[in-house]
Amino acid sequence: RVRGGDVLSRTPAQHQAARERLLRPWQATLILGAPARGVVVSDLEVEVPADEPGGREGVPVRVYRPRARPDLPAGPLPLVLNAHGGGWVHGNLQQSDWLCSHVADRVGAVVVSVDYRLAPEHPAPAAVADCWAVLRALLGLAGPAPVPGVDPDRAAVMGDSAGGNIAALLALRHRDAVRAGGEGGEGGEGGEGVPTAPLRLQVLIYPAVDLTLASPSIAARPHAPVLPAANIHGFRQLYLQGGVAPDDPSVSPLLVADHTDVAPALVTTTDLDPLEDDGARYARVLRDAGVPVRYTCYHDVPHGFMSIPGPAPMARQGLAEIVHELRAAFA
Repeated sequence: RVRGGDVLSRTPAQHQAARERLLRPWQATLILGAPARGVVVSDLEVEVPADEPGGREGVPVRVYRPRARPDLPAGPLPLVLNAHGGGWVHGNLQQSDWLCSHVADRVGAVVVSVDYRLAPEHPAPAAVADCWAVLRALLGLAGPAPVPGVDPDRAAVMGDSAGGNIAALLALRHRDAVRAGGEGGEGGEGGEGVPTAPLRLQVLIYPAVDLTLASPSIAARPHAPVLPAANIHGFRQLYLQGGVAPDDPSVSPLLVADHTDVAPALVTTTDLDPLEDDGARYARVLRDAGVPVRYTCYHDVPHGFMSIPGPAPMARQGLAEIVHELRAAFA
């Protein structure tokens, strides 16, 4: 946990040290959970086009691929792109190892977790730009796909907290790209650089979707465990210090004018989380737009519980729900 005052008082070097602080294997297993044994994990850099807006030459990712087994069908596997949490300022790939590896193993999908750039060194829109560039590359929309054996027509996005914000924005961007292709936009329908199939699912785990911080639960829980109000305001200030306004739809997916045709959603929240109303409000907005939504509020667990299955056994129920929804979406 980061104490409230530390978010804004830390120097860039201190932020970087916090991001790179990894738990020892026994600590990670005890707190973050043991990764699934039935997957092969590899780290690589995804090359992205130099002209990607706000992009960079290479984005580090971690790939979780299920080992060959009789129940897995021959041919390409579904793809899940994951964005970790951490307030766009902290977080690393280790904290998502348990979730991503078990999703890969139980769903039978290739999961790719993105080590996107973080604020304050890289404020908005760097995080979303990195994840969008990786998603386009994985789908083969920017040259040969860097991860072989994935089915671009069966893809989903997933993220928790700040990563849920990114996943929601990716789903909207992908929707817009599919629409542009269908309307004869750049590349034409089915042309290079344009996706032809919609995303199958967006998994939004206690997402931050309104950076104006208008959700009543934020004001009602100023001293919430894990994510007190001081941290929420500090993270937002660092993430938006490049000049993007909190009500800009490019950072607040709740405030996008049109949510029709976006991917079906699984939205999960908790009743101890100041972001509970963010998730509940977004689920309502999606439903009102005709988007299929499954919404679940978990009880008596704090924000971030899906990253700590050791002290929060309820994370296993959350994992089972995610696996069920992804399997149905990819069927």
